Amino acid sequence: MPDLSPDLILLILVVVMALSFDFINGFHDTANAIATSVSTRALSPRTAIIIASLCNLIGALSYTGVAKTIGGGITDPFKLENGLVVVLAALMAAILWNIITWYFGIPSSSSHALIGGVAGAAIGAAGFDSINAEGFISIVQALIVSPIVAFVVGFIVIKIVSLIVANTAYHKTNRKFRFMQVMSASWQAFSHGANDAQKTMGVITLAMISGGFLVQEPGEFVIPLWVKLSAAVAMALGTAFGGWRIIKTLGGKIMKIKPISGFSADLSSALIITIFTALKLPVSTTHVITSAILGVGASQKVSAVKWGVAGRILITWVITLPITGALAAACYVVLDVFL
Repeated sequence: MPDLSPDLILLILVVVMALSFDFINGFHDTANAIATSVSTRALSPRTAIIIASLCNLIGALSYTGVAKTIGGGITDPFKLENGLVVVLAALMAAILWNIITWYFGIPSSSSHALIGGVAGAAIGAAGFDSINAEGFISIVQALIVSPIVAFVVGFIVIKIVSLIVANTAYHKTNRKFRFMQVMSASWQAFSHGANDAQKTMGVITLAMISGGFLVQEPGEFVIPLWVKLSAAVAMALGTAFGGWRIIKTLGGKIMKIKPISGFSADLSSALIITIFTALKLPVSTTHVITSAILGVGASQKVSAVKWGVAGRILITWVITLPITGALAAACYVVLDVFL
């Protein structure tokens, strides 16, 4: 039996917390991938969740670029002291915020929560000098730009699709787009897994390198196979349990969704998430998908969008980074006393 040193116990705790975060992320963000297809009755909730779980799993195993950005872009794992406690504090803050926003049915960003947590905990441990300013700024820029692009793309896509089917009978259009939503929702779930699960892979690898459990050359950041597999499975399992409160918000409270608009929103968001994933940049799938829905709704009729609900969501987006950062810094201070 291996010697359970204090650092090894901490690492085990970090891995458990990280996979718990991944599970909650899947649970919390299930609605992002399937809300429109469920609300238009293109898919039953049970079928939609099964498809989303499988596609999330496949997507999570397909890339590692975002994991490397998260693990090395915010702070340097090769220079970070007490890195195991830093990651543990970050995860505690992110999980707490996810639970709070899930309870109130607000589609906040798990990505913002984790990124804010890592930055806040690192600052709490070693001050602002511990932050890789260039990497952190590029991550924040991606988080800000991606929803804006998704809104614009959603606006344009629904216009183009509407022109293509302008002379088609309404009932035929609905039937065709319900079928097409199965494919667009699958792509969206794949892209969600490809971007979001990598964030957990990144923080586990960050903890292992900073704690001395994974020896790599400075600048190198290779994700162990077991980390990839465990993160992918945890997210898929979380997705299988679903998040019905948030489905209700995304699927109906923002705007009334029809098959053609649901397909356009799914297609737009999946495209944006896939592009940013290929660029190795983390995005908030919640932000991107919600913005695509808003763009589709605004292109049809501005009054069709319930902007009050959208505003409530936007406020949550804005406050997530600073709140989770402060929570993580506080968690680090408390943990550092006892660990």
